[in-house]
Amino acid sequence: MKLIIDDAHVDKIKELYEYYPVSGVTTNPSILAKAGRDPYEVLKEIRDFIGPDGELHVQVLSTRAEEMVAEAARIRGALGQNTYVKVPVTREGLKAIKLLAAQGCNVTATAIYTQMQAYLAAEAGAKYAAPYVNRIDNLGANGIAAAKDIHDIFKNNGLATEVLAASFKNCQQVLELAKYGVGASTVSPDVMEALLKLDAVNAAVDQFRKDFEGLCGQGKTM
Repeated sequence: MKLIIDDAHVDKIKELYEYYPVSGVTTNPSILAKAGRDPYEVLKEIRDFIGPDGELHVQVLSTRAEEMVAEAARIRGALGQNTYVKVPVTREGLKAIKLLAAQGCNVTATAIYTQMQAYLAAEAGAKYAAPYVNRIDNLGANGIAAAKDIHDIFKNNGLATEVLAASFKNCQQVLELAKYGVGASTVSPDVMEALLKLDAVNAAVDQFRKDFEGLCGQGKTM
């Protein structure tokens, strides 16, 4: 399972890239708004940092299919043809996914709450389908189970589309999908940092150092 950063603060993205094995960056209009800067300025900085082959996911805002396609062209023109264009799986969005896939555009189907949305998006040609795990939970359903169902639907129907699970509240949710082997999960910096926050590990490392320094002297290493 790929790990992707769900954020648009360039400094934080650079820090996470330094420490974690991440494969790209996802954004949405709300995330870009939180960055508080010109959206294309931020996105171009991210693209420059992750390089032309890094996965960068950028969402359209238009509501009609033809306008989504035009917006996708602007996004790819500014950020590179390898950029993944995020399209919400509405009726118009599904039409746009078909049109964009026919052009060879990398499409990430987003705003997915049901298994059938994901199936239709995959049949239309999306490369990724992004179920909103925690938002599905908040509707009284099971977001992890939905993401697993979508993964199975793709495999059972011979579809090349991969799950890009999104909307996590904790690292246990990420673990469940990693165990299942879904294609990717995009997580916020806070959740990503929590994947490695274990007081027991720090305590063990501190004890190793204390014991060794007791033998060889303070500050000594191998």
